[in-house]
Amino acid sequence: MARQDTPAAPSETRNPFKRIAQVHRTVRTIDPKITLWMLGAFVLVIAVGLLIGFAFGHPWLTMIVALPAAMLAAMIVLARRGERAAFRQMEGQKGAALGGLSALRRGWYYDQEPVAADAARAQELDNAAIVFRALGRPGVVLLAEGPKGRAAKLLEKERKKVVRVAPGVPVYTYHVGTGEGELPVQKMRWTLTRLKPALSKQELIVVNKRLKSLPGIRQGIPAGVDPTSARMNRKALRGR
Repeated sequence: MARQDTPAAPSETRNPFKRIAQVHRTVRTIDPKITLWMLGAFVLVIAVGLLIGFAFGHPWLTMIVALPAAMLAAMIVLARRGERAAFRQMEGQKGAALGGLSALRRGWYYDQEPVAADAARAQELDNAAIVFRALGRPGVVLLAEGPKGRAAKLLEKERKKVVRVAPGVPVYTYHVGTGEGELPVQKMRWTLTRLKPALSKQELIVVNKRLKSLPGIRQGIPAGVDPTSARMNRKALRGR
């Protein structure tokens, strides 16, 4: 049988500088000052490199190190400010919690859709309370959006479901938002990754299987409605 060659994906053959330029254009639409911040980081690293070079009498030698370091600093600024700008865009949108979950590193399981919602019709979804669920080594995390009273009831209902199938596993509940006592989406990754680990990798697999066995994953969510439209487009930020 003849072997068929698979053509390389366009994103693999593109110039990396073009990808960076595309990312810059994407972020600039959200954060107009990104160019100034990148330039400031670049100039600062170059200035420090020159000072060190003159102090030791080898300014041109230190520039060999300072130039790539300055470019790296500018790229870090682009990535960090781009991510923060994307999170600011998500605030107040339905499905913002999913955008925060998408920024988590490896080792977390989470559903792309809410595990619960108290909407009976598509017209009610904008004002509905919804709950997303994530599982990591710290335990199970439930993230609610929507009106506080209804969201609190939905959180408690989902917490009881988790406790029933995974007794002894820590369960953390948060209400995502910008109000008092709420968890802002831009602080979600920092908050969740600082939780103390409680499960081993093997226990994580077992608990994930138990959570998947829970009925009613789409309970109360109207068919054909996507309540996760606020998820972060990480491919766009990477220029893909």
